[in-house]
Amino acid sequence: MIGGQACKIAILCWEEGYVPRGLVQLESLKGNSTNPDTYPFPVCFCRIRGANVETVLEHPSSDVLQSMANESKRLASEGVRAITTSCGFNAVFQRELKEALADYPVQIFTSSLIQVPMISMFLGRNEKIGVITAKKPSLKQEHLQSVGITPDMNIEIFGMDERSEWNKIFIAPEEDVDLGKISAEAVQTAEDALREFPDIGAFVLECTDLPPFAGAIRDAVRHPVYDFTTMTGFVARSLGLEAF
Repeated sequence: MIGGQACKIAILCWEEGYVPRGLVQLESLKGNSTNPDTYPFPVCFCRIRGANVETVLEHPSSDVLQSMANESKRLASEGVRAITTSCGFNAVFQRELKEALADYPVQIFTSSLIQVPMISMFLGRNEKIGVITAKKPSLKQEHLQSVGITPDMNIEIFGMDERSEWNKIFIAPEEDVDLGKISAEAVQTAEDALREFPDIGAFVLECTDLPPFAGAIRDAVRHPVYDFTTMTGFVARSLGLEAF
């Protein structure tokens, strides 16, 4: 575990050494889920053995889920009050992880996608929610259903994997990426989404590596943008912590 002993919120992270080079670069940006400068309160970072692109995005692993549950129980027994993860695709584990921690006084919030049902109540009847994800083919119905997203919530999904610089993370994981180009690609994804679906009323960034670009997206499209930090700030305030 990395972080202060007094932390009330913990982040379950991928195993060290199994993070693509591009994601390591993204972790250097304030706003990223695994950057301690993101948080105005103490947090704990906990590496989960076996957690990586393959076992979380591509083929969600029951072994990784069990490791997450075991670590979460330890954290809760030591006074941690809320537990999240460093990858939005952990949404697929939300219900199972919450059930595993049912006897512990701890909040479990695995993915920024948890915000979608709430946001759907904010918007007009005919407005859509644009979800920007790290990899569209990997975001399946089971991820959405696990966090309470139903068909009537009217979402459209857009993948950053369709952008050449971002996609290096998947097709060339040992190569550097250009963070400036990725920022531009994130903005372009939102702008293209609005051109295709002008009835989008808000965006949700599934990926926990995208919040550093949320401000640029808001400035470009003039729409609300929800992400990992808006979700974590919501939970932090419930615990009496200084929020973002």
